[in-house]
Amino acid sequence: MSESEASSPTIWEELMSPLNLVLIAIIVYLVYKIIKSNFESDVTVAPSPPRLPKLRKDMTVAEIKNYDGTQPDGRVLLAVNGIIFDVTPGKRFYGPGGPYSAFAGKDATRGLATGQVAGSETEYDDCSDLGPDEVESAKEWEEQFRAKYDIVGRLLKPGEQPNTYSDDESEEKKEEKPEEKKSQ
Repeated sequence: MSESEASSPTIWEELMSPLNLVLIAIIVYLVYKIIKSNFESDVTVAPSPPRLPKLRKDMTVAEIKNYDGTQPDGRVLLAVNGIIFDVTPGKRFYGPGGPYSAFAGKDATRGLATGQVAGSETEYDDCSDLGPDEVESAKEWEEQFRAKYDIVGRLLKPGEQPNTYSDDESEEKKEEKPEEKKSQ
């Protein structure tokens, strides 16, 4: 044996050095945690809150203000183009503390059409001064809300009378009735 071979440590001696033992222990621990996390879930999913009963009614601007998510039931409504939507399922966006909470309990047409996160503070905003592009943007938002959220009713203009809805009546059926009467 040469002198250089006798002084070089073996693989076993290398593994048993204190530094390498600590590194091996860390690696084994990390592999264990990775494997354990693949087989068990430490996250407990909170049960979803009970679904609120469907609300069907026309409201004034003053009435819709009560549905900003701060009431005990937490319901959040907003209006777009005169149609009131129940956006409670999107409460994390439209409810208190959400990025679009300024729309909660208000007519959001102007804010959505202009890209400003602010609901209308006026008694009734007819949005007649919006430009063609803004009107088109508001219509696109309305379609998105129609696809995602339940329609509650109409936002009433001052002096306008509310409709009465039956439990099984949809907004589309309500809109068809006047046309049926005209054709008869």
